[in-house]
Amino acid sequence: METTVNQYLPSDYLPILIQFAAALGFVIFALVATHMLGPKRKSDVKGAAWESGIESVGDARTPVSYKYFMTAILFVIFDVEVIFMYPWAVNFREHASTFFLPMVIFLAILLAGFYYEIKKGILK
Repeated sequence: METTVNQYLPSDYLPILIQFAAALGFVIFALVATHMLGPKRKSDVKGAAWESGIESVGDARTPVSYKYFMTAILFVIFDVEVIFMYPWAVNFREHASTFFLPMVIFLAILLAGFYYEIKKGILK
């Protein structure tokens, strides 16, 4: 029985490098063009900080409840879990016996974290 090994040549990566160079070139072109073509009027009024037409008053470093940040972090964590579950679901038929147990362990860890969040009252 003969096995073949796929060896990638540097020329196989040429389309990726061309696409990267084109994207980088477009970004540089857009930055330079907007800088050169845009208006260059500076004034105290234009440089002043304002929010919805209301003059800023006070310190911008007011304390914010940690629950706000915890909710945002938890959303990101549980949102990222979908990124790991999607390829598993797409390839489940071909690799069901190989992928099932690791996904069960992954979901058990996530559910344990979710249970901990509920017990701590973070979502209230």
